[in-house]
Amino acid sequence: MDFTTLIPQFSGFIWTLAAFVIALSVIVAIHEYGHYIVGRWCGIKADVFSLGFGPVLYSRFDKHGTKWQIAALPFGGYVKFAGDANAASGKDEAAMDEAAADPEQLRATMHGAPLWARALTVLAGPVFNFALSIIVFAAIALSLGTVREPLTVEAIKPLPVQVEGLQKGDILQSIAGGDVPQPVGSVEYHAFMDALPLEPVLEYTVLRDGQLLTVEGPYPQPAIVGGVGPETAALEAGLETGDVITAIDGRETFAFRQLKDAVEGGGGAPLLLDVWRDGETLQFTLVPKSTDEPQPDGGFKNVLRIGISSDSAITAATDTPGLWEAAQRGVAGTWRIITGSLSGLYHMVTGAISSCNMSGPVGIAKVSGAMASQGPVNFINFIAVLSTAVGLLNLFPIPALDGGHLTFYAYEAVAGKPPSDKALRILMSIGITLVLSLMVFALYNDLFCP
Repeated sequence: MDFTTLIPQFSGFIWTLAAFVIALSVIVAIHEYGHYIVGRWCGIKADVFSLGFGPVLYSRFDKHGTKWQIAALPFGGYVKFAGDANAASGKDEAAMDEAAADPEQLRATMHGAPLWARALTVLAGPVFNFALSIIVFAAIALSLGTVREPLTVEAIKPLPVQVEGLQKGDILQSIAGGDVPQPVGSVEYHAFMDALPLEPVLEYTVLRDGQLLTVEGPYPQPAIVGGVGPETAALEAGLETGDVITAIDGRETFAFRQLKDAVEGGGGAPLLLDVWRDGETLQFTLVPKSTDEPQPDGGFKNVLRIGISSDSAITAATDTPGLWEAAQRGVAGTWRIITGSLSGLYHMVTGAISSCNMSGPVGIAKVSGAMASQGPVNFINFIAVLSTAVGLLNLFPIPALDGGHLTFYAYEAVAGKPPSDKALRILMSIGITLVLSLMVFALYNDLFCP
């Protein structure tokens, strides 16, 4: 056996694991810090802030008496507040008995704090996850900018056949005789692009230096790879961002919709792609995969996909948005993930889409590695998406999750007293069983779903 063949696989595994640990550590740290800092603001003392579980690798005490530690197993974390019952040997019970004799000391414990303080402390973890996502999406909007209106040419992307005509600074007025709708990305804009004649070269009317000119330019939505999705046929075949697909099964191709039609109409049969990359023509064979794709009406449609996104032949000029606009984009991006996740879960429960759409730790780790390999912006964006998902999951009213604790507090607010210890033990056991069952089910999907 040639062990040198295992080196790329091993390095790929290490890369995937490292990306997963980094992504998870950031999300867990933000989540637990939300619990910690809001608890402290509410007058509740934290005994331990741990990033990871198991043997402690490093620890220190701060001026508030909190022990900050990094543990050996970097797959989670926790905050142990004063009075929490997760310490060994009954130490917390003794501390609670001692605190009961001192009202001020009792007030600094989780169980002795007012209901509002406990609720805010628990709610803070998911809220901080959402805040991280909003900040990241807003920062990405600030760094990448927003497309200038009207649509203005910044550059023409490298293509196998360069069409001289469009220049930097040209303001697009019309393409193939039709006025270009604004804004870019609107429903009207996409409908306009889909209706353009399928020709490799089209006429553009542009405003250049105050004059209207008619020039030639490439088809605006060529068969160019704008991005490669994780765990997709394109990624497995080796396609890269910037690749231009010039032929499918020997048929000349220049438009992305030609590629889409070939994938959807091929019945899942293997496709032979001729790909232009940095002046060289390569060939790739890949098999489209069936996927449940969200629709504008909130439903899902099962379609065949190879896992690439489209891109424009034109790099559009951008403007830096204001802070308020960037914040709005951050909130909108986070809200889309929340609503999309809830819709997907609903459709899985009702059987409208496959439960294989739910990923476990192995699937998330694979996506982490794939996103990290595509650059820091994609990886940071993935962390923001995952952070929203973690925050949303923790709000589900399942005992043992933050949402379960909030449900108990809601009961206490209505009934005037917390659930009995016996009821809490039973409910927590049920909650832990549900969470573990969900984890096993997701892991099963990772290992056995196609």
